[in-house]
Amino acid sequence: MKNFFVRMFFCAVIFFTCTAHAAKPPVLYSDSAIVIESSTGRVVYELNADKIYPPASMTKMLTCALGIEYLSPSTEVKISREAAAVEYSDLHLAEGDIISAHELLLGMMLVSDNGGAVATAEAVGGTVPNFVEMMNVKLSEIGCKDTHFANPNGLPHPEHLSTARDMAKIAAYCMKYKEFRDIVGTEYATIHWISPKDQKIEAMNTNELLNKYEGTNGIKTGYTLSAGGCMTASAKRGDVELIAVVMHSDNMETRFIDAKALLDYGFSQIKKIHRSDKKNIEQVVYIRDGRKGAVHVGAEADLNFPLLDGEDEKLLKISYELPKIVEAEVKEGDVIGKAILEYDGDKVASVPLSAKDTVEKGFSFGSIFVGMTEPFMPVVEGMWKFFLA
Repeated sequence: MKNFFVRMFFCAVIFFTCTAHAAKPPVLYSDSAIVIESSTGRVVYELNADKIYPPASMTKMLTCALGIEYLSPSTEVKISREAAAVEYSDLHLAEGDIISAHELLLGMMLVSDNGGAVATAEAVGGTVPNFVEMMNVKLSEIGCKDTHFANPNGLPHPEHLSTARDMAKIAAYCMKYKEFRDIVGTEYATIHWISPKDQKIEAMNTNELLNKYEGTNGIKTGYTLSAGGCMTASAKRGDVELIAVVMHSDNMETRFIDAKALLDYGFSQIKKIHRSDKKNIEQVVYIRDGRKGAVHVGAEADLNFPLLDGEDEKLLKISYELPKIVEAEVKEGDVIGKAILEYDGDKVASVPLSAKDTVEKGFSFGSIFVGMTEPFMPVVEGMWKFFLA
């Protein structure tokens, strides 16, 4: 009996020691939040992430990305009367001013300039309505299911709405651009005009986490009375980069408190990024009626997966959804199947597999061999690999 109580005592000590060190989900001022690993989109934590709210100036993330996609940095943008008249525009753009696209995007993102967003929209889409249509097409391509934008700057509009989950997807998409990363990671800059020639303005980033929270490299704040305090924040430590989104926080200060708490929690949970090098994912598909009997297929990107605290890398394995044989012609770049990463039997990530070469329709001994022996597959598959791969 004495030994029994001794064992129970030590078990209790171990239990309470472990639970004392386990990270607890953050207590937030925001009504909606999410934190994801940026390269894979894996959700580390979420709170009402699909609840719909106005995104306010976080909208400008996509405006900036489209500006980068469609304008060269040196493109000269002439400010229209409409852009100059937009409220809450701290760049103080005036009708007839000329500014480069790079300086315009930099200033717009740093001080969250609403007129600058309209000027960007006009430069890219010709008109604001055309640009907004481009935004919504891009939202669909990114995979945003609950977002609709009505303007390029996030000023209040009854049909301008999003979710924390969708905003995280938008941020991850935008952060693929080096120019975007450079802009949102800038704490302070002098914005120069082309005309008037000597005009300039000192711009300070509204993101107060920059250079104050370890690893912070972006992204965008937002605030209106209807949206409350909101923010998309990113930070990178080692090979782990996180994106946190808070929406409908109490005020402009609590959005920073919440973003920091989300990032703290995310970094405490992700222990490692498992990386399956794309070179190790290459497979062989055999060709019927082609000028070659086989084609190599491979991935354009590594197959990655962030492992959370308590997860075991040994439970990861790669499987393939890939036909054994395809009909010629096969063109280089054709997607033929996909590689799937599984954790403990569950699909957690995938990458498409595409042909590394073109195989035209025609004659080859290898292709004849495939056709003749196809009924006996998989008995002769080893021979295929030996002779054709």
